Amino acid sequence: MENNTNIKKAYFASGCFWGTEYYFMKAKGVVHTAVGFMGGHVDHPTYEQVCQKDTGHLETTEVEYNTEETSYEDLVKLFFETHDFTQTDGQGPDIGPQYLSCIFYSDEGEKNIALRYMEILQSKGYKVATMLKPAYIFWKAEDYHQQYYEHKGSTPYCHAYKQIFD
Repeated sequence: MENNTNIKKAYFASGCFWGTEYYFMKAKGVVHTAVGFMGGHVDHPTYEQVCQKDTGHLETTEVEYNTEETSYEDLVKLFFETHDFTQTDGQGPDIGPQYLSCIFYSDEGEKNIALRYMEILQSKGYKVATMLKPAYIFWKAEDYHQQYYEHKGSTPYCHAYKQIFD
């Protein structure tokens, strides 16, 4: 898999990374997920540091996907359909700057796809709070956060799937 040019990475922040990862790890074409932090000014942040709300990091899910089985566009749609992208202070009951909605894009193509879907949502009457930022260093969270719901055998409390796009 290391040399497979069809494998790409995408980065999404939509509240608690456990719920975000839950939906992405089940998506067609996704080969691996990891949860961690992105967007802040602290190197190698711990979960405890990020929870103190002053690192600038967002809880982020790294999604590795096979471009022969799914597209970045499909991932962006899933991102918007699995959280409240209109919430400005967190996600569901999780309030704080680390829980904000953001797509971290790796190139102009990804940025343009994200912008197109944000415009589609706005045309449907939604007030989109999702931020768009360039991808930076992804800092992987501690092992006990990885595939959390899979290991716990439960489902997210702050994320739910709601079809928006056809």
